[in-house]
Amino acid sequence: MENFSYDVIVVGGGHAGCEAAHAAACMGAHTCLITMDMNKIAQMSCNPAVGGIAKGQIVREIDALGGGMGIVTDSTAIQFRMLNKSKGPAMWSPRAQCDREKFIWKWREILDSTDNLDIWQDQVEELIIETNSSNNIPSVSGVKTIWGNKLYAPCVVITAGTFLNGIMHVGRKMIAGGRCAEPAALHLTENINALGIQSARMKTGTPVRIDKRSVHFEDTTEQPGEEVAGLFSFLHNTSGNPEQPYLKQLSCWLLNTTPECHEILQSGFADSPLYNGQIKSIGPRYCPSIETKLHTFPDKDHHPLFLEPEGTNTNEMYLNGFSSSLPMEIQLEALKKIPALRDIKIYRPGYAIEYDFFDPTQLYHSLMSKKCNGLFFAGQVNGTTGYEEAAAQGIMAGINATLYAGKNTADKDFTSTSFTLSRDEAYIGVLIDDLVTKGVDEPYRMFTSRAEYRILLRQDNADTRLTEKAYKIGLVTKERYDLWKTKQERVNHIISYCDNKKIKGKLISEIISRPEVELNELYPTLPHLCDYINKIPELERMEVIKSAETYIKYAGYIEREKATAEKMHRLENIHIRNHFNYENIQSLSTEARQKLTSINPETLAQASRIPGVSPSDINVLLVLMKR
Repeated sequence: MENFSYDVIVVGGGHAGCEAAHAAACMGAHTCLITMDMNKIAQMSCNPAVGGIAKGQIVREIDALGGGMGIVTDSTAIQFRMLNKSKGPAMWSPRAQCDREKFIWKWREILDSTDNLDIWQDQVEELIIETNSSNNIPSVSGVKTIWGNKLYAPCVVITAGTFLNGIMHVGRKMIAGGRCAEPAALHLTENINALGIQSARMKTGTPVRIDKRSVHFEDTTEQPGEEVAGLFSFLHNTSGNPEQPYLKQLSCWLLNTTPECHEILQSGFADSPLYNGQIKSIGPRYCPSIETKLHTFPDKDHHPLFLEPEGTNTNEMYLNGFSSSLPMEIQLEALKKIPALRDIKIYRPGYAIEYDFFDPTQLYHSLMSKKCNGLFFAGQVNGTTGYEEAAAQGIMAGINATLYAGKNTADKDFTSTSFTLSRDEAYIGVLIDDLVTKGVDEPYRMFTSRAEYRILLRQDNADTRLTEKAYKIGLVTKERYDLWKTKQERVNHIISYCDNKKIKGKLISEIISRPEVELNELYPTLPHLCDYINKIPELERMEVIKSAETYIKYAGYIEREKATAEKMHRLENIHIRNHFNYENIQSLSTEARQKLTSINPETLAQASRIPGVSPSDINVLLVLMKR
């Protein structure tokens, strides 16, 4: 390498790493992304799908901030769905099945064309630390790799995924690795532990991969995708990108397990790593293995499975719902008891993987470590599960590493050294606040139910919430910012027209607010509005119409939730970090003293969200603050 000195080093080329490196470089930081295999950047280790309940909102937020996941997903999607359409728009969540290989190479294309970004294929095994910090906290200054290279930077972002001391399990067989056929990252965890940063173990798993030529599709139920009307990236719905950004849409297929299949699976429980003591760590509650399903629901004689294509040019299919670490022969024999899979051929069995993660309560909201200056963590190393949660942390860590390094090319009016999002601004804000405030005792997955302001955090308005913020810090380009402003002006024009124009004595907004009335059906009868909307480029038109209609229909709820959020902001403005010695406040509960001392919350609002800190404890702190 010609230059070993950088502003930001990103360790790991998964979804968090790609977003972190891309964000840092786009903001002006000289950045190096270090990955074990350049040909597996942004590998979709489990299901090749992006989005879903709440996760789809996160991807739209990443896109609104200037990230890459939405663009890559749209370009490689082979089936698109909008979930929860039967519910209100606050619950609508986009989801796409993607072509696994094309997803990797689209990300490579983006990273390869990003200025200020180098990619280095290697493995980091040690941090370079300086201890002469003025506040007695060590600072990171670079990394050492297994090939003996030393790369220097004042900021390092760890996005190692499941690779830290990873162990894969199939039955009683155990193999070190971070992913099938890929080595584990050894020693780095212990090196980080030496800084006083605590780690623990988690577990995840992935299903068997099937050769579609061996499937009897006549014994399945076809699930075609929806017509692609709206996608993940706001850029793909504007006049700035008139091309059709998606691939040919493919079907998924529904089938079920059988009682005979269950009997065989249960016969292998003695050799299951989950039940014979081999795996001691906790797996994701909301993505259970087939063994866990049989154990938890013994009365059910079948469970739904989904056969999903891995791409447009492969016979490989993903069996969603059949995550397993049972012995290979048990998995295969059980699957053959499902009619559609009676002649099944597989590419590889399902397996479980255990790996190290770091307690996220040891982080600031910027995702920088409280124990080491300049050291940031993002993704599964913070105890999360899911590509979307990882990517969200990645873009925030990349932004904050750049700001901390002082290398951003943002508007000079933005002088802060950190960029955070509140719980009423983004699902990303909810995600990070949950992690650093509450910690995790199982792999964290985002749901709409975790967000108390979900009417404000809709998938349709992510750009309204976040694009201007990202422009101010230098991540969103002027061209993209102008596209957003044009879209917003169009939405506001339609809302204003509907708020002021009457039909038969009733305001149009009053008519549209009724559930059964859709703006799309009404506006053709209104000449002025019809002419205005028809001048909007076709790809952007539906996005504008739906955004305006949603605001009109839910204006009362939206304004009420904004008022509630504003009240909570008053607590967010009461800063308490380092104001108290909690151990000496005897009027606090014992648990509150312990939790507050450990987490040392930034604000009173953050303190109120810590499990074990009661409203009466908050009142005690309020009284003390008044004194």
